[in-house]
Amino acid sequence: MNPVIDGILAVEGGYSNNPADRGGETNWGITKSTARANGYSGEMKALTREEAYAILENAYWIKPGFESISHLSWSISFELCDAAVNIGPHYPCTWLQRWLNAFNKEQQLYRDLNADGLIGPMTLTALESFLNARGSEGEEVLLRALNCSQGAYYLNITEERRQNEQFVYGWLKNRVV
Repeated sequence: MNPVIDGILAVEGGYSNNPADRGGETNWGITKSTARANGYSGEMKALTREEAYAILENAYWIKPGFESISHLSWSISFELCDAAVNIGPHYPCTWLQRWLNAFNKEQQLYRDLNADGLIGPMTLTALESFLNARGSEGEEVLLRALNCSQGAYYLNITEERRQNEQFVYGWLKNRVV
């Protein structure tokens, strides 16, 4: 079992269908559209924890490359995966790349990354170089930086869409820690 996926399932809980939520019907943190894209065709209320686990692991752990990041840092991989479940993997991946660029001491630690939202060998090498240079303190600072980006994202989408005011407090309470 994957403790990251288990942790996300514990935070996400069960079924919801709030009309103000753009995600629509959701169960275990999985929207109906994501469930369908991953082969689930049943009623969203009937989505089991085991089915949700498989979808989360495939769509939000393996595909975006967070599994590879976990070999370097469990805490960074959890942060990225948790954010991806809530908003999709693109933004968390680009936040990581942008922060790694900002932390690379004017390319003394590694070359700047193309912040394309794709976790590949260059991003993994940059993260490994950063962690080797900065250690556990650097890992903590990178987590804070990722949380700053996530919080700013939530503020932006709430200012753009008033209905998100129903959710922003909970997003910050449960996701930006």
